[in-house]
Amino acid sequence: MARLARLLAQGVLTRVGPLYQIERMGGAFTLAALHAPVEAYELVAQCVNALPQVAHNYARDHELNMWFVIATETPDEIEEVIARIEQDTGCSVLNFPKSREYFVELKLKA
Repeated sequence: MARLARLLAQGVLTRVGPLYQIERMGGAFTLAALHAPVEAYELVAQCVNALPQVAHNYARDHELNMWFVIATETPDEIEEVIARIEQDTGCSVLNFPKSREYFVELKLKA
């Protein structure tokens, strides 16, 4: 624990935490993105963030400049949330559901 604390303090690590098989917890999840016009970015972000199904979002320096995770109780609700975002913002939402699980094993030598 002391070593982890030291690595975090040094900035070598930025975060230590568990990884979950989120689908096993129930519900439906997807990664989504949209292009928000620069002049309306904050307003679009407020609309997206206001929805309880949006877990978090990230600004990106890309044509698709807003990425966010949608978490719902059922898969059908994901499409409902996407339609609501499109209606509220006027922005088209691209849905990127997970199609395959990848396992990257990271081992650090002591």
